[in-house]
Amino acid sequence: MFFLDHVHSDEKPYVCSLCGISFSWLVNFKQHQKTHNEVRDHVCFECGKSFTRADCLKRHQRIHTGEKPYKCSYCEKSFAQSAHLKIHQRVHTGEKPYYCTQCGRSFSDSRVLEIHLRVHSGEKPFNCDQCGTKFISSANLKQHLKVHSDEKPYVCSLCGKSFSRMNNFKLHQKIHDGVKDHACFECGKSFTTTSELKQHHRIHTGEKPYKCSSCDKSFTRLGSLKSHERLHTGEKPYHCTQCEKTFRNLYSLHFHMKKC
Repeated sequence: MFFLDHVHSDEKPYVCSLCGISFSWLVNFKQHQKTHNEVRDHVCFECGKSFTRADCLKRHQRIHTGEKPYKCSYCEKSFAQSAHLKIHQRVHTGEKPYYCTQCGRSFSDSRVLEIHLRVHSGEKPFNCDQCGTKFISSANLKQHLKVHSDEKPYVCSLCGKSFSRMNNFKLHQKIHDGVKDHACFECGKSFTTTSELKQHHRIHTGEKPYKCSSCDKSFTRLGSLKSHERLHTGEKPYHCTQCEKTFRNLYSLHFHMKKC
């Protein structure tokens, strides 16, 4: 197991005298120092990117050629780099050697652990230049940017509904397939997603984790809390297209439109 105490303590004792960047680990510090002195004389003719070693250039060129010489012995997937194959094979073996000392979760990829650690530290280094929202990973930021662009590349061939996120698209497809593989052990009711099942369980447990900051009321669902909070703020974001009436929640709008 790998224990990352420096990361949790925010201690970065190794400081580069040339540029001021600091590091938690000596090995990373030494690797960084090389970047100030290295000669990058191996140039990619496709994109102009340069490298210090011929093997690094060769590995990079696979991006352009599409070559994936490292094949998984468990499935049909192949990879451009041996390191990526090694990480992938842990999906089959179940190996998770990277361990979070804060919560006990373990991961197959050190990069995923690094992102996870930001959940504990609160660090969100990736900022949206459109609205200022911050994210723990570049992937989350990239996904968020689709909200501003209205890009919805995942289109359902059965009903035409489109989605900005692949996982939401896949969940939607389950509705058409009638797949409800998450069953409640209390009453037998089944659901499409684990989040729907978890939300349903609160009916049995009485749990209401979403509390209003303006009054004493609490709710089982986040959506119910947000709708309730509009009583205090006066916000009515849902507009009728037939008349000028506005509503606090989508249910009230739909009920109104049946009569309008």
